[in-house]
Amino acid sequence: MAMSTVLAAVRGESCDAEVVRLACQLLGSNKATLHLLYVIEVDRGLPVDAEIGTATAKAESVLKSMEKVAKAQKFKIDGELVQARDMGSAVVREAFDKNVDAVVLGIPYEERYGAFSLGKAVPYVLKNAPCRVILWRDPLVQEAGSEAST
Repeated sequence: MAMSTVLAAVRGESCDAEVVRLACQLLGSNKATLHLLYVIEVDRGLPVDAEIGTATAKAESVLKSMEKVAKAQKFKIDGELVQARDMGSAVVREAFDKNVDAVVLGIPYEERYGAFSLGKAVPYVLKNAPCRVILWRDPLVQEAGSEAST
């Protein structure tokens, strides 16, 4: 199933490179477009367009390194940094605006209150995206001395 445009949301997580590689695999030809998106979530106490120097520097660095990961594939690459109150709604808005065939999201394995958690953004995107949504979850990392149950 070759797609012509895919949006890969990156966040500076360990799974970002795999998310970009997976997005590239979904694209069909060298005329396809890969949209890389980094969302800076802005606290409600600040204006949404507030200058956040450290977050912006991190975002630019992540986008630059993910563009390098995707460059070998010879697709058109469009990296974008947006500031929003919530990552999920920003990803859905970009998916609508760019009319993408799929969104690829990555999440590390995280637990909240002792149970696996998808966080807030992933369920929002799964519910509201106008296209296919593909989720990459990092594997469970076992603590030293504990054994995985099967």
